[in-house]
Amino acid sequence: MKNSMLKSLLAPIYYLFVDRYTYDDNTSNFKKFIYTTRFRFAARKIFLTDNEKRIAMLKDTHKGERCFIIGNGPSLNLLDLPLLKDEYTFGVNAIYLNYEKMQFYPTYYVLEDNLVGEDRCDEINAYKGSKLKLIGTYFRHIIKQDDKTLYINIRRNYTETKKFPRFSYDAVRYLGVGGSVTYVCLQLAYYMGFKEVYMIGFDHNYVVPKSAVISNHSEAGFDILSTEDDPNHFAPSYFGKGYRWHDPNVKRMEVGFMKAKECFEKAGRKVYNATKGGHLEVFERKDFESLFPEQTAVNTKD
Repeated sequence: MKNSMLKSLLAPIYYLFVDRYTYDDNTSNFKKFIYTTRFRFAARKIFLTDNEKRIAMLKDTHKGERCFIIGNGPSLNLLDLPLLKDEYTFGVNAIYLNYEKMQFYPTYYVLEDNLVGEDRCDEINAYKGSKLKLIGTYFRHIIKQDDKTLYINIRRNYTETKKFPRFSYDAVRYLGVGGSVTYVCLQLAYYMGFKEVYMIGFDHNYVVPKSAVISNHSEAGFDILSTEDDPNHFAPSYFGKGYRWHDPNVKRMEVGFMKAKECFEKAGRKVYNATKGGHLEVFERKDFESLFPEQTAVNTKD
């Protein structure tokens, strides 16, 4: 009782020096202070490490261009994915499992989910296909840094209802969460200057099998352990037997997507949904094939 009261009294002072919602128990208090200091200085253009300097260099690198954020829903199997080979793309989590159908790796790989990072850390460490891997700082203890890996300061404020979701315009300082890793991708796309963002593979519909094991109920949701094939993604093995995943709260995702839509449109930019089917209606729909008139015309002739 006394300890909890003391923590409550000291918390406001503690969070003057350490970013709230950003780290977990695998990060020592000293390292939390160091990382927070680095990102705060970097936001003021004072770079203490190459990591933050490289994040800052991404600012407006794709100004005026278009990109695709690849979701991992079953509808991906309905698209001619090799059309994206020469496009700028964002992929997340276990997207590399789909290489055989895609015939390319995403330009940027993003990881926010702690369960995916913990369960697939060996695969993610071995994965070198993308130009850059942008990984939450809290993965430092399991995801090794190399010349393709940048640690980003993700503020996971799911319980901060009054300020959820935060949309950050400065990826060097921090990135907010919005119910799915896609929200992090949208902020990165904004930071890089993309004018048009097309989302594909967002079926926005999830089934939790009756055999799944539910645990760790909290304000942020709950954890799910699969005991059979995954019905919600492009491959049955994605969150197949033995893999863990989070409560797929689509209403919370939509709150995040609405915030992203607002921020993009205020800047004269646009996010479109080019998914084949699905239930996501926050963004204006676009037909995927219509975005590649030259390639589809050639395929039609053949």
